[in-house]
Order: sequence, then structure tokens, then C-alpha cells
Amino acid sequence: MNLEALYAHIVAASEKVLTALSDPHTYIQLVVVLVIYLLAFALAKKLRASNRLTFQPPDDTSHPVVRLIYRAGALLFPLLVLIFLLISTEFADQLSKELAYSPWLIKTAFAVAALMFFNALINVSVTNPVAASAFKWVGLPLVFLKLVGLLPLLISSLQEISIEVGNIEVSAYGIARVIIFGGFLFWLGRASNNFGQSVIKRQESLDIPTREVFAKLFEVTLFCVIALLLLNVMGINLTTLAVFGGALGVGIGLGLQTIASNFISGIIILLDKSLTVGDFVELEDGQKGFVREFRMRYAVLETYDGKDILVPNEKFISTFLVNWTHKDPKQRYRVDFSVAYATDIRAMVELVKEAVATHPQVISGEDIPFEERPDCEIDSFGDSGVNMFVEFWMEGIDDGKNRVGGDLLLIIFETLKAHNISIPFPQREVRVLNDADAFTANIKMSKVNPAD
Repeated sequence: MNLEALYAHIVAASEKVLTALSDPHTYIQLVVVLVIYLLAFALAKKLRASNRLTFQPPDDTSHPVVRLIYRAGALLFPLLVLIFLLISTEFADQLSKELAYSPWLIKTAFAVAALMFFNALINVSVTNPVAASAFKWVGLPLVFLKLVGLLPLLISSLQEISIEVGNIEVSAYGIARVIIFGGFLFWLGRASNNFGQSVIKRQESLDIPTREVFAKLFEVTLFCVIALLLLNVMGINLTTLAVFGGALGVGIGLGLQTIASNFISGIIILLDKSLTVGDFVELEDGQKGFVREFRMRYAVLETYDGKDILVPNEKFISTFLVNWTHKDPKQRYRVDFSVAYATDIRAMVELVKEAVATHPQVISGEDIPFEERPDCEIDSFGDSGVNMFVEFWMEGIDDGKNRVGGDLLLIIFETLKAHNISIPFPQREVRVLNDADAFTANIKMSKVNPAD
């Protein structure tokens, strides 16, 4: 029945178009549409040229809002066309009552302008090519059917295609609605979350922990809103969820205990500022790295060898943790070496101090407190030489890009070599005893005392 009505509607519309082509008012409408398009194009170009944000392309380091405003400049032309045609449609409807003609061409141009605006909106807001293609192949036909008045007939036809599963009736329209709106809400949540996170993390007026707290709260709030909207689209009455509140609480207490614990631990870490993005931490099991990102369930540690370690948030609270850069990024390290016993230790110590202080990453100078300057001392007396060590302070961690310890060993080696100071190495002296008389005496004693 609905399919037949749809076909009849299409035939009737085609006949109306053929009749309207013979009407002189049609060509007047054509001129009006062309003028509107030209006026909208000139005005959009003028507006974009007068605004630096929409005319000058931003670079990758620009603020996310600035990049969004520049992309939104592409909406000016279809938006102006849509506004002008909307005004013209209202005006044409008033004239049609007096002059007895149909403003079908202006209404058609309005539908085309709406499709242009929707297409431009997809190009501006959707950066993923797969999602953009899905919106265009699904969204544009739906917008067109809505504008020409055929969407209710299509919905009615899809509702007739249904099956019953127990007491539940599943229709083709219900499945299509969940797929279309579910996909749209999933994309909207992900895009909004990425954009919101970028904007929040660019707020230099806030410290890093505060930004992380706001970013996580924004993510959780957005997730809850999208979940509620999706349940509404699926036709689930939200008031019935109160019945399952107790069961959900038990589920969180039992099956979701670890997930809930990690989530709450992440909030606690961000609020008490015990751990922030950029800190270098060492866990109880020996894993260490830089904190790069906090997620709802875990934190990402980046090691110097390029690995990402996903650490549950609960582990930062319940286990032993060493935060190397929590209050002060300065760290003290030492390197060990040995010299021969014949070395003038006092003179050698001063040479090594001066050489170590020349490294650009070693903290040194007269304005530095004495206890933070490079120092060289005796560690112990070894079997082959005097064991020495050098203590130094530096900004950051002595690893990865900052291989200061290895550089200092090379500097110390070159300094010792330049001043003819030898570095000892283990030596062993082997003595071979060959006393024939003692050997003969032992044999004679064994003959005299056979009991031995």
C-alpha cells in the first residue's frame, strides 16, 4: 500500500514539473536563483577575505579552535545561499497566492542548497574519510527525502517490514534507526572528545594536573551523555534503569571491582598531584619511564627504548613508587673509575673536576652551591689501584637522549690519558717451585714411617 502511494507521489511530482516548465514564472524564478547564488558567492568571498581566521590557513601548531574556524569558513557560501533562498521561499509563497503560480523552482533550489550545506558541513567537521563517505552516502539521501516530503513514506514502508521475536517486534526501520543514529553518536562522541581534550590541554593558564582532571571529567561526562542518547534511540525507557540500579551496584562491586578501582585511582592521582604528565617514575617491579598520558583505566609510561607500558592506575597507589622528577628535575649521579697507586691523587682530582664541569649538561659554576658542583673522591683501595668516583648533578634523567654518564667516562678517560695517568688492570704473578731436594726428603720419610 505504501509502496504504491510512493510511486503515485513520484508520478504526480513529475507531471507537476512538466507543467511548470511551460509557465513564464519559472524563468523568473530561475533568474532569482542565479542572482542569489552570485550574491552569496561574492558576499562569502568578501567575508572570508576580511577575517584573518577564515582566510589565512593555520599551521599544525595553531589552536584547535582556530583550525576549526578556518574550516568553518567553507560553510559561508552554502549558508548564505540557504538563508537567501529561505527568505525568497517565504516571499514567493506570499506572491503565489496573489499571482496563482507555483514557486517550485525556488523550493527546489532551496533543497539543493540544503544538500550543499550538509555536504560542506561533512567536509568541515568529519576528517575521517570512511566516516565522511558514510555520512554522504546515507545522510545526503535522507536529507533529500526529507526536503521533498518522501521520508515519511519511506519510514512507513520500513515499519511494515518486521518480525516478532517473543514479545518483541523488530522492524527494519528500528534496525536502520539504531545503526544510523548509533554510528552518528559514536562518531560524535569520539570527535567531540578529541576536540575537547585538545582544547583543554592547550589551556596554559592551568597546571598539568588540573588540565588532566578537567579532560578526564569531560571524557566521562561525554561518555554518559552519549550512552543515554543511544539508549533513547534504541527505544529503552530510561526510567526502567532505576530498577537495575541495585544489580548494577552489585556488578560493580564484584565483576567490575578492578575497573572501578582503577578509575577512582586515576581521579585521586590527578587531584592530589602525586603524579603528573612528564614525570619519570620507577615502579616496584623495576619498570620505569615517562608518564605520557592518563586514561580512564590506565596510564601510559614511555620507556627510553620506545616501548609504551600500560600501567593500571591502582598500581600507582597500592604499590611502592619512585617519582624521580616530582618536585625537582635535578638529579645526582656518579661514575666510577680507577687509577694506579703511583698517581698524584690530589692533582688528579682537580683535573677530573675541571674536565667534568665542561660538559654542557652538568650543573657547575661559581654561582652553584658547593654541594651541587662536580666532585671527585676516593671510594676504596682496590687490589690493582685506587677506586675513584665522580658525583655530578644534572637536569633530567641520565638515560635516553641524556647519556651524560657515558660522555663523562669518555671525558675522564681522555683527561687521564692526556696527563699520562694510567688506569690499572688486574695483574697476577705466577711462581713455579722446583725444589728437587725437598721432593727427595719427602720420599725418604715415607719409607721410614710406613704407617703414615
